[in-house]
Amino acid sequence: MPDVPTLPPCTAGDWDDARRRRRLRDSRTGHSWVRFGRLRRFVARTAIAIVPFVALYTQYWHFDVAPMREQLADTQPRIHQIYEARDRDDRDTAVVDLVGLGNLDATDTASHLPALSGLGEVWAVEYDNSGLDTAVVSRLIAARAETLGIDSVILTGHSMGGIIALEVAQHLYQDTPLDVLGVILDCTPIDLHAVRADSRDAGEDLLRWIGWIPGARESRIMRMTVEIAARQHRFVLPSDRWYRRIDGSELIDVVEEVLNDKILSTDAASNGLIESQFQAIVASGASDSLRALAAEQDDKVRPAIVFVRPRNASNDHVVDVEYTQQALVDHSGGVDGTLLVAKLDHTGHANPIQAPEAYNDAIIKRIEPFIDLRPGENDEDDTGSVPPSGPSAGP
Repeated sequence: MPDVPTLPPCTAGDWDDARRRRRLRDSRTGHSWVRFGRLRRFVARTAIAIVPFVALYTQYWHFDVAPMREQLADTQPRIHQIYEARDRDDRDTAVVDLVGLGNLDATDTASHLPALSGLGEVWAVEYDNSGLDTAVVSRLIAARAETLGIDSVILTGHSMGGIIALEVAQHLYQDTPLDVLGVILDCTPIDLHAVRADSRDAGEDLLRWIGWIPGARESRIMRMTVEIAARQHRFVLPSDRWYRRIDGSELIDVVEEVLNDKILSTDAASNGLIESQFQAIVASGASDSLRALAAEQDDKVRPAIVFVRPRNASNDHVVDVEYTQQALVDHSGGVDGTLLVAKLDHTGHANPIQAPEAYNDAIIKRIEPFIDLRPGENDEDDTGSVPPSGPSAGP
């Protein structure tokens, strides 16, 4: 047998943890880096650690953000013809319908309001899904009106769409030869203070996400997260312990609802459009628009302002309609005012699709006569002068 070298017996020091840690430290990557060694090792480890996150972000951008960005780049605002004017004499007037926060196309809403045809041709605006520019919308309306021989317009805005309607009306009133006969505001928040806390928080959360996360304006994942979070009151339940319980079946219902209505639907507004819509509320430009519409402009008749709201203010869970009504009275009411307040029974927040009979009845009995008679200004009632409480639309 070959000679086997004899090794000295192991001692306790050979198994000492300090010795092993010292050996590991002396053999690790970058052990020989002396100049800025600690910083260089930190950078190297960080670079290795973020590789999975970079790979995940690349997939997020490639499969979620980039396709939506390309799709949204091809969108543009459009106007859809809904109804012809009921009376031949009104064919030189167009009633333009605009929807509110989170909605893209007013076609379905306008289709439920055939009574608007008593005022003129009924058009519905489909927004540019990549964002919102009221100047672009006003130019689109003015160009179509010129093509079709329309001389006057009436703007109708539902919820936040009323703020857009006011801005568009201001553009048309000041910058075009069109006569703006009136602006109908359906449960419109005159500024951010008129939006109830829960809805205001949901909008601010969306703006926060969009500001923090690259690609969030186009991301469907981010949209789905925010929409589910906004509905958490439906599936997050109180508990006796420090944590809250999750109702699994209700959570599944919420996820399916968001997927069908907000993600997979071709009529859903994009994050970028919602951001633009909510920023219009934050900017509080409605007061400036109301002042502009109340001022004399050449020989034009001052536009009538109609505020449609539930008779019971608590039925509107999104907007404080009492606050908005008082603000409108301050801007457009008074002895020489141009304001009509129409209170509807059994309605909620800007829901003509759910309560078409109440809306159409109010249009026929109150709004149409008010707008038709306003230019004559024959008496106090025709001028739209209302007390702070406002007249109602029903008995």
